[in-house]
Formats: sequence, C-alpha cells, structure tokens
Amino acid sequence: MARIAVTDGMAEDAVLLLQQAGHEVVLGTIDAADLANGALGDFDAIIVRSATKLPADVIAVSGDRLSVIARAGVGVDNIDIQAAATAGIPVVNAPRASTQSVVELTIGHLLSSIRHIPRADRGLRDGKWEKKIMKGTELSEKNLGLIGFGRIAQGVGAVAQALGMTVHTYDPYLPPKVAKAQNTTLHKNVETLFSNCTHISIHCNLNDETHHLVNAERLALMPGRSNDGIACGNHIVNCARGGIIDEVALLEALEQGHVASAALDVFETEPVPADALLLQHEHFHGTPHIGAATMEAQARVGRDIAHAVMAVLDGGTSETTVNAHLMS
Repeated sequence: MARIAVTDGMAEDAVLLLQQAGHEVVLGTIDAADLANGALGDFDAIIVRSATKLPADVIAVSGDRLSVIARAGVGVDNIDIQAAATAGIPVVNAPRASTQSVVELTIGHLLSSIRHIPRADRGLRDGKWEKKIMKGTELSEKNLGLIGFGRIAQGVGAVAQALGMTVHTYDPYLPPKVAKAQNTTLHKNVETLFSNCTHISIHCNLNDETHHLVNAERLALMPGRSNDGIACGNHIVNCARGGIIDEVALLEALEQGHVASAALDVFETEPVPADALLLQHEHFHGTPHIGAATMEAQARVGRDIAHAVMAVLDGGTSETTVNAHLMS
C-alpha cells in the first residue's frame, strides 16, 4: 500500500479508484514552508494541479520514499522536472483529458470577443441598451493563427474551419505533414503568422523560449483587416499559460485600438489582482483559469492520473511520463 498526497483536489471517483487499489489517499493542501521542510518524505506519491509548486529545493528534501509526482492536467511548469529526474522520480501528467474542454472554452472566447457578448452583458446590467455600438464581425472568412499545434490547437482548428475560418499555425516542432493533413498553413516564423492573421490563439507551453513570445512588436504586425475586406480588428485569446503574452504590451495595444479585443483564461500572476488595469479595459474579458474546469474533463483527468500513478507504483512505467528523456 502506498501513501498518496493529493494537494489540489481530485475527482471523487479517482480517489476511490486509488483507495480500492489499496492505497491511502491524503487530501489537503501542504503549504510551501512544510514542503520546503521535507513534508513529502512521508509519501510515496503526490498528485498536484496548478496551485502546488514543486521546485528543485522541495524535491531535493523529499527523501527516498517519493516515487512519483503527478500533475492532474497538462502543464508541468509548476514542477521542476529536471530536479525530479535527477532524483530518479518520474513526473506524469494527463495530457488528453482536458482537450475538448479547452477547445470549447477557446472557441467560446473567440465568439464572445467578436460579438461583444461580455461587454453587452455588462451594459445591460448597468441599464444601457447599446445596440448601435455592439456591431460585431463574423469568424467566417477570417484567418486564425494558432501558436503551437498540439491536440488542443488541432481541435480548435477543426472547429474554426467548420465555422469558415482559414487556419494558420506556428510550431517549430511540428512535422509539415501534420499541418498539411489538418489543412493548415504552417509558418516558418511567428512574425509571418502575426502579419497574416487577425485572430490569434495561444496553445504552446510556457518556457524560456515562449515567455513574452506575444509582445508589442508582434502585436503591431497584425493586419486588422481580413481577406474578405472587412475591418474586423485584431483579436487575441490565451487559454494556454500565463506569461506567454506580455500583458503590459497587450494593454497598450488595447488602449491604442490596434487590438480590438483580448480574452485570457491564464495570467502571469494568478490569482490576477482585482485592480489589474487589464481587467478594467472595456474590450477585455477573462476567466479564472477554468480551461479544464468541466465535470467531464475532471472525471477524465482523475481517471487518467490515477492509472498513471498506479502504473509507476506497481513498478511499471506510464506513457505520460514527461521527464523520461531526462532520466536515461
């Protein structure tokens, strides 16, 4: 029997799955100070979401008992995977479980932006009937640029094409045949993507290469007018990771009118401060990092991560181990 810490919550069915396999599941937050003092030395496994941070110093003092670190979701930027590999600890995640949920939220943000849905709702609540100034545009006949072209971006691209959009992508690690199979234009550099697309959606990981990849210079390249001749403005959506967009540059582009709308589910600082200037802009709307927050996705995440953890605890391996290449 293994002792498993679940620090950021988990679906009840997944907890039950672990318990039925004979494992002890300890639910509850472990604060940063306790983690830094070696609290994980009492556990064989830890399952986290995005709230718990596991940097190198925490992993270094976790002792020899900890056998697996699991991220109940996709992104692992809150875990030092190199430090875990050095300690011989595999890091597993659940990369497929939330795909559909994030795809649908991304499309929801796109549609909300171009039809002014959040802005119109706020006006109604303030007693305003602003029909004349709420003229929007359509997604059909517009170029959608996807930064990164993994499972989620491909799902967004498929829906966008069904709505009549032309899909472009920048992904330096993508085989050209994948883009061709998805009827997507693959760009060799991110600048040409921005200069060709009035709508941009972010779908890459956050790392040194992608930090502030969306900056003032690249936003300035966006054309503002689509191939059908409509002055549709420029629109930015990010449901991937905070920090990929320079939020100061984004706010300035909104204030200048060069970016017509911005919709973020993720922020550089989370929770985002209520007095953040970006939140006050009338052409901005956001959500509090809810991309994977559907009942269906959380059920899938829980099942997937429970099976991955049990596979490692049973002496095997998981196909979702993200630091396997660092452990060889």
